[in-house]
Amino acid sequence: MPTNPHQIPSRARVLAMSSAAAIVVLGLGAFALLPVAQPVSDHVPVQLAANEAPARSAPPRMLENSAPFSFADLVERVSPAVVTITSETMTTEADSDSDAPDNIPAPFRDLFNQFNQSRPQTPHKAISAGSGFIIDKAGYIVTNNHVIEDGKKITVKLPDGRSFEAKLIGSDAATDIALLKVASDKPLPTVEFGDDRQLRVGDWVIAVGNPFGLSNSVTAGIVSSIGRDIGSGQYNDFIQIDAPINRGNSGGPTFDLRGQVIGMNSMIFSPSGGSVGIGFAIPAGTIHDVVAQLKDHGRVARGWLGAEIQSMTPEIAASMGLKDGKGAIVATVVPNGPAAKAGFQQGDVVTGIDGKPVADSRDLVRKVATLVAGNTVNFQVSRQGKPMDIKVAIGARPDEKVASAQPSAPSLGSPTASAMGLGLSALTPETRRNLNLGESVTGVVITKVDPNSDAADKGLQPGDVVLKVGNRNVKTPQDVQSGVAEAQKGGRKSVLLLVARSAGGTGFVALDIS
Repeated sequence: MPTNPHQIPSRARVLAMSSAAAIVVLGLGAFALLPVAQPVSDHVPVQLAANEAPARSAPPRMLENSAPFSFADLVERVSPAVVTITSETMTTEADSDSDAPDNIPAPFRDLFNQFNQSRPQTPHKAISAGSGFIIDKAGYIVTNNHVIEDGKKITVKLPDGRSFEAKLIGSDAATDIALLKVASDKPLPTVEFGDDRQLRVGDWVIAVGNPFGLSNSVTAGIVSSIGRDIGSGQYNDFIQIDAPINRGNSGGPTFDLRGQVIGMNSMIFSPSGGSVGIGFAIPAGTIHDVVAQLKDHGRVARGWLGAEIQSMTPEIAASMGLKDGKGAIVATVVPNGPAAKAGFQQGDVVTGIDGKPVADSRDLVRKVATLVAGNTVNFQVSRQGKPMDIKVAIGARPDEKVASAQPSAPSLGSPTASAMGLGLSALTPETRRNLNLGESVTGVVITKVDPNSDAADKGLQPGDVVLKVGNRNVKTPQDVQSGVAEAQKGGRKSVLLLVARSAGGTGFVALDIS
């Protein structure tokens, strides 16, 4: 295993995030140069000694016995189960990520450039490094999927010097979780999962991992936020921490002060590639549920409702006459899917599942994903303001389809009417051909959008088709104008449109008419 910084190329992934400072979120799985859960069976619980701080949020202060606070005892107990993971792949290209070398820490930037310039364009071995942790005496190890993705040989090295070739049991790209297994004739140290639902902002956490190839590095900080959505998949809400984590920390555990794993370090938010005190960990509850399926089946099966959904907004709630902005709206019901068979209708607002409230579309997606295919589940729904229950036999989520390339902008003709900053025209046979719409689609095509209008702010574009205004289907531009006039007469400040997007998908949009 090479030890010089320039001998191990990068496989850290990059997730671009909108920011005035052009900050990016970086996967931590492989440094470019050096490189709630119930416990899984056979865990060895990590317990604090009597003289250790039992509180999960104990501050670093002078204790009653005047001894200085220290994480040392806790770290001593858990760090033997935190491992270094290296993954070997074969490639014919120089191993440079889209963020390199600009986002490589300055002290190592020249080494990175030197390495890439000297790498021949022939098949060669590439090695990446990350972290992981042992959760079971039988040899099960958890890490990030992006640490071992496409790896031909995966090696696990323990802090005590033992090294094993690992077998990939299964991985789930959607949550960035992977499960490995090693065979050992001697006992392996383990850690257990904690309950991330008990975390509070301000609680102390400890991160252990392999940043920049420096194995078993320990950092401490606090929970900065809970349930953070950073646009990285629809099944993860991250724990944000300020404990310094860097490349190579991917797959490493975040511990609470009980020594239990409450998260797995996965990404950082950084302008330079190094830690600026904004890190993200996958919650222990998510890890535990995914690992259980990977252990039993080698893959993750998620429940499927069979509907396109979107979150409620205050504008949409007002246009529908709803006081509560909670829930998720059914924008499209998939023909012959579980929702269609159960009687769901377009425009239904899902407010709960088996009595548990649904906050928004992400919450609904995560809750449905955890349901078992074939089970019948009771959904609480609001239909045109009236509450009702719908029983659904949950289906198995089909494989994701790859989106096809978008065609060039079609010819839409000139608008024949206008409303709310929109130029509108009837669907003609030529327009249907240009938009690839069947005869069953009825509506009014948007041919122009005023850039200073609320419609432009809400993302409407030429080629989108207005299907409904309020609860009424529209066939002509005059139908749209009548729907707006009726909403204004009723004292509404906004009107709800059901729109088929030219880029794909159908959704509700509330436009200001005040």
